[in-house]
Amino acid sequence: MKNSKEILTSVLKTAQMGQVGIRSLLDTTMQPALRSALESQLREYDAIETEAHAIASQRGWELRELDPAVRFLSDRMTRMKLVGSNRDSRIADMMIQGNTRGLIQGIRGLHQYPSRDDRVSGISQKLLDCETANIRQMQQFL
Repeated sequence: MKNSKEILTSVLKTAQMGQVGIRSLLDTTMQPALRSALESQLREYDAIETEAHAIASQRGWELRELDPAVRFLSDRMTRMKLVGSNRDSRIADMMIQGNTRGLIQGIRGLHQYPSRDDRVSGISQKLLDCETANIRQMQQFL
């Protein structure tokens, strides 16, 4: 079973992973509509990260951030996957895969979370809704 702090840490790391993925893509040439969608998603992840830190701060918690090595390796892997093929479609594919992983992880975490702290449950659901919307948004670029 997971406690509120563990769930909030998972939300934070998932949002940070989304940011890393998007930032790795933004210096790539892509159609303007795809760029706009990614920039919007980045703002959503930034807002979720900010809210997670605010909740933790109010409770005197220090959350574990995404490991710098994971950030670096994720950035490099994303850049490597962009070689060849239709770039916009590949970007959408990678984003859908990443959002799906985040969605699965978030649902699993909530299934292991018996206490249901309203603020933590709320931000967890906000992240799940964000991931679901991001998947739908990227489908048009495949």
